[in-house]
Amino acid sequence: MTVLVTGAAGFIGSFVAHRLLDRGDEVVGLDNISDYYDPKLKLARLARLEARNGFRFLRQDIAAGDEMKKLFAENRFDTVIHLAAQAGVRHSIENPGAYAQSNLVGFTNIIEGCRHSGVKHLVFASSSSVYGANEKLPFSVSDNVDHPVSFYAATKKANELMAHSYAHLYRLPVTGLRFFTVYGPWGRPDMALFQFVRSILAGEPIDVFNHGRHMRDFTYIDDIAEGVVRVADRIATPSDRWDPKAPDPAISSAPYRLYNIGNNRPVRLLDFIAAIEKALGKKAKMNMLPLQKGDVEATYADIEALREAVGFSPSTPIEEGIGRFVEWYRGYYGV
Repeated sequence: MTVLVTGAAGFIGSFVAHRLLDRGDEVVGLDNISDYYDPKLKLARLARLEARNGFRFLRQDIAAGDEMKKLFAENRFDTVIHLAAQAGVRHSIENPGAYAQSNLVGFTNIIEGCRHSGVKHLVFASSSSVYGANEKLPFSVSDNVDHPVSFYAATKKANELMAHSYAHLYRLPVTGLRFFTVYGPWGRPDMALFQFVRSILAGEPIDVFNHGRHMRDFTYIDDIAEGVVRVADRIATPSDRWDPKAPDPAISSAPYRLYNIGNNRPVRLLDFIAAIEKALGKKAKMNMLPLQKGDVEATYADIEALREAVGFSPSTPIEEGIGRFVEWYRGYYGV
């Protein structure tokens, strides 16, 4: 297949692109190399991809409508895996405009391009943050998610609604994936694992919000990439279980699907930190703080629908995944 991967210089996007190249697909990677975090890390990820046969890179911004129209007019993609977005729950409180541009305007440009160019399947990144104020665990794609607690989460919920409207109006097959805390080598510097390892090695205290009582469904990057590619291969179809008198948010009479993609084994933040300490051979100095605005206390993915659909079952234990990250971090930064 020829696959467009947006956000190809990003953490998840780069791994998904490698996974597609491994099996012989042609991959067009698109990224604007924003400075939300260190562009050098993005360029290093990109360099690994550009060294491979079958990969072509375009530096473009998904929010630039004319550029996106030209992209889809000049190329024929079988599948689009849309992972480009303005990420970060906390940053969305400070800079909501960036999220509106990338996650709303940008998403519109992508889905319009898919509609007009005959793309067979659009797979897009949603987020576990859409569960917001929900406290029933594990989180199910059949749950109502109308109470986001951050603007980032609101934009991701909006993407799901926008995607469904296009699936309904134009019969465009669309699948949304709600990612749960992804970690691993080449990860994002704004994520907890990266920040904790950097600070512990430097002998600096780490900020532990909610006094370490957070529970997170940490999911290793290789498992995520495998799940995304399997979903891309299973083109969304209308569900024969759809009942308009008792609507299930995860299915539709349109070619539309939603899945959680997580580890299905939540870990307490203090236990996560203990695993990092073990991998580093060094104790952390912890600065205990209250729950941050926009944060949720626990995430826990019900992945039964995904398992039934594509046989996805994450297999990387947290200790192994953290160990691989620490090994990569020491090598990449020469620590």
